[in-house]
Amino acid sequence: MSMPPQDGQWPYQQNQYPQHQQQPYPQQQYPGQYGPPQQQWTQPYQQVPPRPPKRRNRGLIIGLVVALVLLLGGGGTWFALSQRDSVASGAATPTEAAQNLAKALSGNDVVGMVGALAPAEAKLLTEPIGQTTDELKRLGILKADADPKTLTGLQVKAENLVFDEAGAERVNDHLTITKLTGGTITVTGDPSKLPLADRFRDLMPADEGPQTETIDIADEVRDSGEPIRIATVKVDGDWYPSLLYTIADYALQDEHEPWPTTSIPARGASSPNEAVKQLVQAALDEDVTRVIELLPPDEMAVLHDAGPALVAAAREDSEPSGAKLTDLRTETSAVPGGTRATITHVEFTDPSGGTYSVTKNGDCYDATGEGRTEHLCADYLADNIENEIGSSVPEEVTTVLQHLSTGVLDQGLGVVTTEVGGLHYVSPLRTFNELGLTVLRSLQPGDIDALLRLAE
Repeated sequence: MSMPPQDGQWPYQQNQYPQHQQQPYPQQQYPGQYGPPQQQWTQPYQQVPPRPPKRRNRGLIIGLVVALVLLLGGGGTWFALSQRDSVASGAATPTEAAQNLAKALSGNDVVGMVGALAPAEAKLLTEPIGQTTDELKRLGILKADADPKTLTGLQVKAENLVFDEAGAERVNDHLTITKLTGGTITVTGDPSKLPLADRFRDLMPADEGPQTETIDIADEVRDSGEPIRIATVKVDGDWYPSLLYTIADYALQDEHEPWPTTSIPARGASSPNEAVKQLVQAALDEDVTRVIELLPPDEMAVLHDAGPALVAAAREDSEPSGAKLTDLRTETSAVPGGTRATITHVEFTDPSGGTYSVTKNGDCYDATGEGRTEHLCADYLADNIENEIGSSVPEEVTTVLQHLSTGVLDQGLGVVTTEVGGLHYVSPLRTFNELGLTVLRSLQPGDIDALLRLAE
């Protein structure tokens, strides 16, 4: 994997053109939000509903392709990939890179498919899965002997996929959009193959069996008038298909916007604590450029390339808060792929000069401001939640809330940072995953049983 120099500059050679000022794709459109709309799926042997509008139908196909890469990549390959010295094998050309993905699909080779992704993306999808699987086992959601390599419950069959090599669209020296024009992709989902604990399996409908969907790429291309776009990126001289760039490319297409012709270079901080501190201040200032500079140049390369468009859009509604972060302290610990920076103290001033601070004190937080200090502890938080939702709440639910509030406050807010080329960056997707793990670690196996009883 290529690493930036010590000054944190972008790791690829960029072509310099005038900055693009058009409206970008919405920032909330990230992996997980491009899955195919539920109403467009049909059960086997049911009458197929009328074909939706062409634009929506194309979105279904792209959503399916993206969901496949994301779900298969995240669901069952972390163990196998973690045993490799190199998690990805590149190709000599963009078309060959896309074809490698197609070959992996054709052979139902989940490991090979994720291994074909850009190295930073492959690691981003696979490194956190081990911790999540362990927590799901501890809580009794997965069987104790569940094998992470078999968590997908999906089978994929790709046949006769055809790429228009002459029509490939070169965006810059490290990004090319390949065009898929023919073939079929068949997806079969079988929930029964998931290693769920028996009590969860018993909740599934008795007649819930495998569901299959087949997509004819040529039909979809004819309907939409456009080929299926798969983004490929160049890393260390080799080409790889990219999930994140494919999502961003379609988002820009939907907004009728081209890719920006310049990128925002990475400019990291000297430590995990400093990276978090600078990002918080940049957010308070609504300084989108600085926020993007502080994102990892490898796993978040797509936001660096799309950055000028995001900055142009933000200028229209930008309104800095006027607050100043005067102090921020963290405690660090190692997590897969990065460092967890747990915020223990934060202090800021508002535009009027008032000073406020929040300090972690065990499983409590002390909030100081306007001449007084309040103590926020787990019991206090659980009692307030109970008061808000009513006195008729079963005792076992109160226990769940106590465990959850105690665990979250005890662990604190953890922001995950990564180190690239000696500089530190804030990883948004790893941080989001860590927040989910914080919740899972706070719960006890009995809590899951209590919630299941309420659902009955």
